[in-house]
Amino acid sequence: MGKPDAEGHGPADGLPGLPPEWGRVVVPDDASALAAEAAQVRRELRGASGLGGHRALGLPLVVLLVAVLTTLAGLLAVTWPRANRGADRPTPAPYSPPATLTGRALPALDLVDANDAPVPLRGLLPAMIILLDGCPCPDRVTDALAAAPAGVSVITVTGGRTAPGRPTIERQARALADPAGGLRSFLGQPARPGAATALLVDRTGTVTRVLPDLGTVESYRNDLSALAA
Repeated sequence: MGKPDAEGHGPADGLPGLPPEWGRVVVPDDASALAAEAAQVRRELRGASGLGGHRALGLPLVVLLVAVLTTLAGLLAVTWPRANRGADRPTPAPYSPPATLTGRALPALDLVDANDAPVPLRGLLPAMIILLDGCPCPDRVTDALAAAPAGVSVITVTGGRTAPGRPTIERQARALADPAGGLRSFLGQPARPGAATALLVDRTGTVTRVLPDLGTVESYRNDLSALAA
């Protein structure tokens, strides 16, 4: 069917002009004889194309999945109920005055009376000083007046510039105001709503007891009587 080329290459019985390393190439008279080989070649080409396509799509899918998971995690962190977050917070420590306050000297503070006149606090000692900036507590003041022995002053102190009016009872507390907040600063603790704080100070100006939340008379009666000694 063929002849060797001018250089003597190529088989005599084959296609001319083909590389000798291809060997003998025979073209059948009926093309259907190559159907099996053609089908195999097509399968191999499809397999190679599908594998490359999957690899090409794999990386974008992974990136997309990571982005979606990151977004969901951020939404959960923002919308998670905050009630559970506060459950682990430590409980605030209960109110307590400084341990070193008892035995310390009362500062030389000048408070003001109802006429806005200055009143030296140390000039009223010995005294039970009741701070009413957290609670008016008239019942507690009345009880303290009834229990205070002769010679012991009961002084009520508010935080504004105007001292409250005196109670309409036989014995009256000395009502003063502390606009500068010097007495509360000496205590080192803020006012608490619903609680009156009291200091017992002897005639030398020494604090003998601090009552963070003024309670019943029985809780301080002995300390109050000791101020008169």
